[in-house]
Amino acid sequence: MKTLPEYAREHGIKYRAAWNRYKAGKISGALQDEFGKILIAEGKSDKEEYVVCYARVSSSENKKNLESQAERLVAYGNAKGYQIKQVIKECASGLNDKRPKMMKLLQDERITRIIIEHYDRLTRFGYHYIVEWMKLKGCEIEVINLAVNDKEDLMKDFVSLVTSFTARLYGLRRSKRKTEQLIKELGKKSEDKAGHESLENGREAD
Repeated sequence: MKTLPEYAREHGIKYRAAWNRYKAGKISGALQDEFGKILIAEGKSDKEEYVVCYARVSSSENKKNLESQAERLVAYGNAKGYQIKQVIKECASGLNDKRPKMMKLLQDERITRIIIEHYDRLTRFGYHYIVEWMKLKGCEIEVINLAVNDKEDLMKDFVSLVTSFTARLYGLRRSKRKTEQLIKELGKKSEDKAGHESLENGREAD
């Protein structure tokens, strides 16, 4: 059994809203004991199942990847026997915490399950905070693939992060030059490392 305040926290609503639901008879398994305390039987949530797929890429240049990502999410949901209510597709950096579609998604009280392909499709940072917060609202986040392998998308988010920080230090124009210089240095180091490994492999073969 759980109390009405616990029910309110789980559903992300205020106590008064939970009380109104109880008075209207909208909380299944709720009863009042001899002391006047409202108790709710543990069991299946009284929320109707509402499953949403959320797909994201860093920029509109990857729109084709966005569509295929959404298709994979729907196929997965159908295979699991879920009735998909919405498919949300968004073009924005995973570092952006003001994405309108994601914010609307997290605020929708109807949703009981969010399906994403990788955990970083939802956010680059603070993923577990969001998971715990959504649990309190009776919503589960389901990740299809726990591995992260989107190197191109990760690099774009990395460039966005570096640009943001250097802009604060040097100003917007200088930050762009600094970021471009950093990317060139990273590329050069990557090529030098690859060349060194190739040379070492050649020596071992000899």
